[in-house]
Amino acid sequence: MPRTRALALTAATLAVGATLYGIGGASAGNSVPRSDRQIPNLTNVVTDIKAYYGDTVDAAGEHNASPQSSYARQVAGIENKAKDYLKNTLRHAGHGNGNGAKPAIVLDVDDTTLLTYNYELEVGFNYTPATNDTYIRTKNMAPVFGMPDLVNWASDHGVTVFFLTGRPEAQRAPSAANLAVAGYKPVADAAHFYLKNKTTPPAYLPCGATCTTVEYKAGTRKHIESLGYDIVANFGDQYSDLEGGYGDKTFKLPNPMYFLP
Repeated sequence: MPRTRALALTAATLAVGATLYGIGGASAGNSVPRSDRQIPNLTNVVTDIKAYYGDTVDAAGEHNASPQSSYARQVAGIENKAKDYLKNTLRHAGHGNGNGAKPAIVLDVDDTTLLTYNYELEVGFNYTPATNDTYIRTKNMAPVFGMPDLVNWASDHGVTVFFLTGRPEAQRAPSAANLAVAGYKPVADAAHFYLKNKTTPPAYLPCGATCTTVEYKAGTRKHIESLGYDIVANFGDQYSDLEGGYGDKTFKLPNPMYFLP
């Protein structure tokens, strides 16, 4: 999943940054710091991220997030809102665009359905395609807390589940296997699992191999809806997963570890 990444800031760090900006600190529009005091200390940021996820280390040296962590509680709150929304949507006739389209949900993979936390700690938040590919082919990622239950519930209630990721097509097999091991019952087969194919991009993407994340994901959602589905909910951990339309409602999962434009 080639991507531009930057270590994201925790809520606490953002609060500090906001205070600094009030006295002339850097911002997205004014990104060159004039003093080291305007730059969050990287060690402290990582410490905050680990605390947020409730970091534990097992006997094999693998980092795990805690189901009692602030992260898990925040995710649970989002999932509860999503389930209430889906219940209400499915309860009412004409839930979607009114043309008889079948209800569907679309989910990103990394940090929406599968948790990259251990990988990020393993590489020190220094993503590279090579280390990521090795990890995906040799290890399984844990599910994002509660997401298998939500996805399986939706599937059991007549909602078609699609997975849509920026991972490359070459990682289809290990990615699909990981989703199954993580407890997702809807099969991530070729008809329901979309990965980025830069070698032979699909004809429905006018941008071809040069798509931005938003173009790729929105274009794929448009294609899904052209197959007779109404995407009643779109789930992602990045705003670029959610922008561009073709989804009745979006649900943003928390991810302070990296940013994808």
